[in-house]
Amino acid sequence: MDFGLSPRTDELRSRMAAFMDEYVFPAEPVYDRQLAQAGNPHELPPVMRELKEKARAEGLWNLFLAHGDWGAGLTNLEYAPLAELAGRSVIGPEVFNCSAPDTGNMELLSLFGTPEQQDRWLRPLLAAEIRSCFAMTEPEVASSDARNIRTRITRDGDEYVVNGHKWYTSGILDPDCRLIILMGVTDPDAPTYRQQSMLLIPRDTPGITVLRDLPMFGYTDRCGHGDVLFEDVRVPVSGLLGGEGEGFALAQGRLGPGRMHYAMRAVGFAERALELMCRRTLTRTAFGGALAEQGVVREWIARSRIEIEQLRLLVLKSAWLMDTSGNAAARTEVAAIKVAALEVAHRVVDRAVQAHGAAGVSDDTVLARLFAVTRALKIADGPDEVHLRTVARSELTKYREESA
Repeated sequence: MDFGLSPRTDELRSRMAAFMDEYVFPAEPVYDRQLAQAGNPHELPPVMRELKEKARAEGLWNLFLAHGDWGAGLTNLEYAPLAELAGRSVIGPEVFNCSAPDTGNMELLSLFGTPEQQDRWLRPLLAAEIRSCFAMTEPEVASSDARNIRTRITRDGDEYVVNGHKWYTSGILDPDCRLIILMGVTDPDAPTYRQQSMLLIPRDTPGITVLRDLPMFGYTDRCGHGDVLFEDVRVPVSGLLGGEGEGFALAQGRLGPGRMHYAMRAVGFAERALELMCRRTLTRTAFGGALAEQGVVREWIARSRIEIEQLRLLVLKSAWLMDTSGNAAARTEVAAIKVAALEVAHRVVDRAVQAHGAAGVSDDTVLARLFAVTRALKIADGPDEVHLRTVARSELTKYREESA
């Protein structure tokens, strides 16, 4: 396994690092201030539009999408260090048009969309002219098991009719959201993993009601997490993504790269937190010396560095496996990094919060926000327990086959 940077990644990484230092980090307080002053908490701050224009002009755009016809054509291994850099800022991924849920939705459209669907939805998403959301999670059931999904998609002539209740539909409150990709049941009597399908639903379709915006540990997300009711929502059959009964398979295809992206960005979260912790403890004194001289603080810093390096290597190995052997071959590793990435990032952020004392729980630094984000992401895209189950099952299979 060669984890050395390719010449192209090396060049992109240098340019992105300079861009982050010159534009993105200085824009963070401006972004927060503009968002606070806006009448709509979901309105895109003007500074983000400016950053996007700059990033696109410099070719730092759509780097996540591996398919050369649509994106930058980077492999997962090439994209990993770039995602880590972007992840050092909570606004970084959006600057480069590499933020969820659009990344997963664009991945789906690039792989499974018809030419007409790609022209209508993928092209404007790639140009950041519109945003999108993904409606899968439901409040009444444990949605980590897709077999529990209750939202019904019923064929009625040349249309599908959707009835159901979704929540934490991330991105639906963004004023630029134009597309909902929804997963629902088309045939409850089909084999278990052939019951679900995905639909492309225009956001302004009648029958869609956002009941409320759901916070995340008290934070209101700019793009919003909607509690959404679908009542007799009619969609032309041309809105079907893939084929009927392919929803589960499509979801797995979407979530694999999505989990990889989360893990890559989590390394960036952890690096930012470690940097803040080091700077803080070198400049604060207690009990006759700098905090950085305290043994417990030095242990926090040392363990954080060790854990981040271990995580980075596991992420790179997983990316390499996806590139060389395919997503299916890397299934166990991808499950493992989803757990490990957020555990490490959350642990490092927690230490940084502790090192900052009162400032760590305030809004004066990014740490409180990172604390909430890293904790919430241990649930999003499948809770840790689902991925631990996958890893354990893979491990036990070796020994079952051995004793058979």
